[in-house]
Amino acid sequence: MSILYIVATPIGNMSDITLRAIETLKSVDTIACEDTRHTAILLNHLGIQGKNLIACHARNEENSAAGIVKLLTEGQNVAYCSDAGTPGVSDPGSRLVRTVRAAGFTVVPIPGASASVTLISASGLAGKTFTFEGFLSPKSGRRQKRLQQLLERDEAFIIYESPFRIQKTLTEIKNLAPERTMVLGREMTKTFEEFIYGTAEEVLSQLKTEKGEFALCVLPSLKTKEEEEDAD
Repeated sequence: MSILYIVATPIGNMSDITLRAIETLKSVDTIACEDTRHTAILLNHLGIQGKNLIACHARNEENSAAGIVKLLTEGQNVAYCSDAGTPGVSDPGSRLVRTVRAAGFTVVPIPGASASVTLISASGLAGKTFTFEGFLSPKSGRRQKRLQQLLERDEAFIIYESPFRIQKTLTEIKNLAPERTMVLGREMTKTFEEFIYGTAEEVLSQLKTEKGEFALCVLPSLKTKEEEEDAD
């Protein structure tokens, strides 16, 4: 039976592609992509040529999923890649997976890079629990309300943020919980990778540029961290 492979791709550094991902991309009949142009660059870097590429992004995922089911029905194996990282994690892919499974086909994950896990590994988070929030609402009221909820839970949480809103989000956290520490990852795995640690005010003072892609891990309060470490 035909298979849909969910393939994680690098979040920046092309060398982070896994051997299994390369083998999968070489072997499948069709590669569905969040952006065919972006995936074509990766395939050219890997020396993979002659693949049929089709678009499957947030705006057409439902229709594309039906088309991919048709390809699977015809006996093709299909890989799906979002632009960077693991599909379905703040990226398209979850609707595709549900549709393919409902049609009776096997879905196989090909794990690899993920911005959230990359940031956790560099954060020094000692506890066992964290919340992955992804992108907050661009609407100020909704964003602040959700930030308040996340901060009140007093657990680590991870958000992604655009360069256009990173200073605003940090300022809102500073106003809501000035004592909480955090780690900001900018352009992770890329040439100008940067990690900034401190309170929101300290991070804001050290942030020299708003260019790039941002992931933020807000750590629990010192009391909560000590309680979790004592429980280990």
